[in-house]
Amino acid sequence: MTRFYDPSDQADLDRVEKILRNGGIEYSLLAETEPGIGPYQINVAEEDIPHAEKLLSQPFA
Repeated sequence: MTRFYDPSDQADLDRVEKILRNGGIEYSLLAETEPGIGPYQINVAEEDIPHAEKLLSQPFA
């Protein structure tokens, strides 16, 4: 798994998780250790990054 996205807050995390789930992308969450950054880092398989980026760039994202 490769770091894909650092959500800014819980709402952003929820939004991106929903998009990835609906797009069929497997992901994992890693707790963010640095204070002042969102709650988790979202990791996806390296081969899924192009599809995940495409999903997030769509207007309804």
